[in-house]
Amino acid sequence: MKGIILAGGAGTRLYPLTLVTSKQLLPVYDKPMIYYPLSTLMLAGIKDILIISTGEDLPRFEELLGDGTRFGIKLSYAEQPSPDGLAQAFIIGKDFIGDDACALVLGDNIFYGNGLGKKLKDSVSNAENNARATVFGYYVSDPERFGVVDFDENGKVTSIEEKPSEPRSNYAVTGIYFYPAGVSSYAERIKPSGRGEYEITSLNQMYLEEGLLDMQHLDRGFVWLDAGTINSLMEASCFIQTVQNQNGIIISAPEEIAYLYKWIDKETLLKTAELYGNSSYGKHLKEVTRNRLRK
Repeated sequence: MKGIILAGGAGTRLYPLTLVTSKQLLPVYDKPMIYYPLSTLMLAGIKDILIISTGEDLPRFEELLGDGTRFGIKLSYAEQPSPDGLAQAFIIGKDFIGDDACALVLGDNIFYGNGLGKKLKDSVSNAENNARATVFGYYVSDPERFGVVDFDENGKVTSIEEKPSEPRSNYAVTGIYFYPAGVSSYAERIKPSGRGEYEITSLNQMYLEEGLLDMQHLDRGFVWLDAGTINSLMEASCFIQTVQNQNGIIISAPEEIAYLYKWIDKETLLKTAELYGNSSYGKHLKEVTRNRLRK
């Protein structure tokens, strides 16, 4: 399976922080925001990843992440000339995706919880082996602000709507999606909405109408954060700080994931740790090689 991180847009809700940089390069506590969606795809076992951003910001992502070697993965880059909707990622990434299944994660979305890796890998398998799409639903108190997914007593998806005035459920569609091979051809059939965008809800509706859309529940014990506003950015940083300091772990460290998945060896991890100098992040990576952390 291929993976795409959509990290475009102007980030106007974060002005003046994003006047000269992408929001996905801003810090969420101790690491750049882009590390979190990158880690999510890696937890799913995805090693071939395309980062889509603006022409102005792409060189900064490449300088930060390189070709992915130190993470044991392959990174590619593509430009989104203008932010014309989430489903546009599959049109921009058509050649990259080829005949493979593909996952999309939004660059400002953070996921955390025990068992998350299994849910992600199950969604990969569902796309590759069953040719079905999967969205992730998260319970919220204000569903009218989100895309909303509804389902029956058996968990079967029955509807998906974008910011409905009368939501049919309290489950918001989060910023990670898994699709079987052929998703680009589906995206190319989408008619731009009234605001001129290729809506991800329209894409999901296509799969729903064909009976090919499933949902993974992110219930109690899981955390979904959208760090796209000043307040949510601060809340995300505080959450990461609290969990890491209390539990002695690092959330979304791609080098650690690569090492535990045996995508890189000890020498590569130690070399990367040196890159981070005497920071707490660098020290953590060195600790990983001493097998002192819970896996």
